[in-house]
Amino acid sequence: MKEHPVRPLAALRTTALAAVVPLAAVTGCASTDPGGTAAPAAETTTAAAEPVEVGANKPRLAVTYDGGLLVVDATTLEVLADEPLDGFNRLNPAGDGRHFLVSTQGGFRLLDGGAWAEPHGDHSHYYTVAPRLTDVLFEAETPGHVVAHAGRTVLFDDGTGEVTAFDSAHIADEDVELARFSTPEAHHGVAVELEDGTMLVSEGTEESRSGVRILDADGEEIAARDDCPAVHGETVAADEAILIGCQDGAVLHRGGELTKIQSPDEYGRIGNQFGTDGSPIVLGDYERSAEDRSSTVALIDTTTAELRLVDLPAPYWYRSFGRGPDGEGLVLTYDGALQVIDPTTGTITRSIPVTGPWEESQDWQDPHPQVFVVDGMAYVTEPATQQVHAVDVEGGEVWKSGDLGVTPIELAGVSGDAEEHAAHEHDGEEHDEHDEKGE
Repeated sequence: MKEHPVRPLAALRTTALAAVVPLAAVTGCASTDPGGTAAPAAETTTAAAEPVEVGANKPRLAVTYDGGLLVVDATTLEVLADEPLDGFNRLNPAGDGRHFLVSTQGGFRLLDGGAWAEPHGDHSHYYTVAPRLTDVLFEAETPGHVVAHAGRTVLFDDGTGEVTAFDSAHIADEDVELARFSTPEAHHGVAVELEDGTMLVSEGTEESRSGVRILDADGEEIAARDDCPAVHGETVAADEAILIGCQDGAVLHRGGELTKIQSPDEYGRIGNQFGTDGSPIVLGDYERSAEDRSSTVALIDTTTAELRLVDLPAPYWYRSFGRGPDGEGLVLTYDGALQVIDPTTGTITRSIPVTGPWEESQDWQDPHPQVFVVDGMAYVTEPATQQVHAVDVEGGEVWKSGDLGVTPIELAGVSGDAEEHAAHEHDGEEHDEHDEKGE
């Protein structure tokens, strides 16, 4: 935010800890009563219904459209909530298995998917409530990337270069502690925090960016590179290897070191990366030209820093990627088929018809089919039919399709389950008599 001075990256951790403040003090969105007492930051104009306990986790999808957003039951594909929200809005899972962060005017706004789990020792209890768009807002001049990993969620403000990090499990808490720092200059950037507090952060300006920095838990720089032109995106693979994209390849962080992975082409842009904790291999888009539509993808082995290219039967769009339940690479191509790629061999193992033929328009904000994987199921939006399709990757078929009633733009999903690494208040607690009966 503008009121925070720009600080050098080396001051990350000490600055962050000094700037820990309650969420209610930084959102600027809490209403006040006639007596002047600030209302809780998470309070909304519509009171939430009482939670209902259910027998299993209930995954949720969020879909934006021109003028609002939907919350959809990922199992039945029923629309559960329709919230008005102006502008072009982007969606991100918040990292706790329940909430989404909506990049919208003024910052990152919290959307409650309405399904969550509370761990109780060797089992969990599952709950649902009516989904709603809350008034909780993490202020940002130009809200950009959201990265959730290892129980921490990190926000990047492209308008100021400010980074905000917090515990994912406490995102809706009124007094959630926020760690903050600023990059030297504002840019379209990204930051990700690892389990030991190590932070990867991009560096650049509004005109250009090529820097990647690794800072330890005390904010001290332990590695840096400045040879990643047009640095963009990030993903975390097995053993917490981080891959960040460049116009001519990628930069790999592994074991505290940064390694440049060069593309085989002079212009070989990897701008978007898709990893999974269970695989050392990252799937990325690959462009040989800024103008031509690509039908080639990249597979990067984070253990060997080797890059391999795979040709697909048709072009794709960079938002039509995902990873399957067993780490398969998923790409929806212009012919409407979901291509399933074995990341180890680089072969296409099956091609699943999902949508009608389509093409990317010149404006990336126009509605295009998108892919998002939740709880082992791949979901694909089809703007032309105003539908969302649930695809069984292992079975090789569309399992179910649902009508949205609007033209979908953005797509994201949450599991409705307790996310790994996230702390929950019932972890490790003794069960009372009620719990022991499984109630």
